[in-house]
Amino acid sequence: MANRIGRVPVKEQDAAVRATNFDEVCLGYTEQEAMLEATRCLRCKKPACMTACPVSVKIPFFIQKVAEGDFKEAARIISIDSSLPAICGRVCPQETQCEGSCVLGVKGEPVAIGKLERFVADWSRNNGVRFTDKQEPKGKSVAVVGTGPSSLACASDLAKMGYDVTMFEALHKAGGVLTYGIPEFRLPKDTVVAAEIDNVKSLGVKIETNVIVGKTITIDQLFDEEGFKAVFIGSGAGLPKFMGIPGENYNGVVSANEFLTRSNLMKAYKSDSRTPVYVGSKVCVVGGGNVAMDAARTALRMGAEVTVVYRRTEKELPARVEEVHHAKEEGIKFQMLTNPIEVLADEKGWVKALRCEQMELGEPDESGRRSPVPVPDSQIDIETDVVIMALGTMANPFLTTVTPGLERNRRGGIVSDDNGVTTREGIFAGGDAVTGAATVILAMGAGRKAAQSIDEYLRNK
Repeated sequence: MANRIGRVPVKEQDAAVRATNFDEVCLGYTEQEAMLEATRCLRCKKPACMTACPVSVKIPFFIQKVAEGDFKEAARIISIDSSLPAICGRVCPQETQCEGSCVLGVKGEPVAIGKLERFVADWSRNNGVRFTDKQEPKGKSVAVVGTGPSSLACASDLAKMGYDVTMFEALHKAGGVLTYGIPEFRLPKDTVVAAEIDNVKSLGVKIETNVIVGKTITIDQLFDEEGFKAVFIGSGAGLPKFMGIPGENYNGVVSANEFLTRSNLMKAYKSDSRTPVYVGSKVCVVGGGNVAMDAARTALRMGAEVTVVYRRTEKELPARVEEVHHAKEEGIKFQMLTNPIEVLADEKGWVKALRCEQMELGEPDESGRRSPVPVPDSQIDIETDVVIMALGTMANPFLTTVTPGLERNRRGGIVSDDNGVTTREGIFAGGDAVTGAATVILAMGAGRKAAQSIDEYLRNK
């Protein structure tokens, strides 16, 4: 029967309507839709979906409970391995991980694992279901630097193990990239993100905001003066990259990191915002990843005509297929095989155009993608008021410069092994602070591994 049922579609806001608001695009499954979709799962004896999940959620088991209508038990099963199911169900790249490994996807459509996870998490939130079981207190405290996905996963697991955990956040709101990086229309802040953070706090985790570890307090002080026995660093990757082309310092050139932070954290998209952001009438977004799509779709909602400029073809776009599809539906233009070479400005120093050269694909580069090469005499000028550089981010090397014994890798991140162990005893790290910008779920997986390492370290010390 499962093979004869097509994937249950999920309702979304109409594209013409959603392009004018910041409400969530995807509306999620109803109970009946979720149960029907769950019946498609074959419950394989060797579920590849679990292997492909970076936090090893017991996917077939929670889906079986959804099919039975036992949503509370489904939520309990998910909570064993994931502290952020409502977030993962919305922003994880399921198509390349769990759903990408689903056997039903070989000849048809995979089970909508992400949408089912989201449904269960939303049902739990709406029905006040929360799981706070944890071991007896161990009498040892752990400091966690940052409150993004790797830190939340690490803190949650440590709290369940019985450790006293305090998280330190540099900004005035917790959540890291979940709060400042991902737009409202993909990840609502006051409901979804706040509720997930409250779930972690319900385990006894304490969160202190407006604390810049390394300036407000050093890691050595956390050990020597505050009495913490271990420190996990999950401070993310907030250092934006630029192209280094002429004109990048003109008024109207901004990193996607700053643009999204102003919009998401400081609500610059609201008419009464105290920290507005300028978009003009035309915006060019340089890049092709998820952050580029987020920036482009945000600028569109703020009233601009938006063009995404990318130097390869659509096939090579690193953004999720779903995000590109949504962007196109909303009216965003894509200028493919196009590479910026200069930002042009008027006599007052304000951006007026983005000068580019046309590209063609040559031989594959180190990642396996075909390297773009310039087409001779192919320059074009794209009229624009704002250029948003969405070229990725790196870990800020600040903490490694002020913390003795903590080494930095070539990407500017913290040197650590696969289990989060750094070059200094008692300090662990994971997520984007180590690897540079990656996905929420990979950061969570790193946080969970580090929690196991911290537990082993503190038990054996």
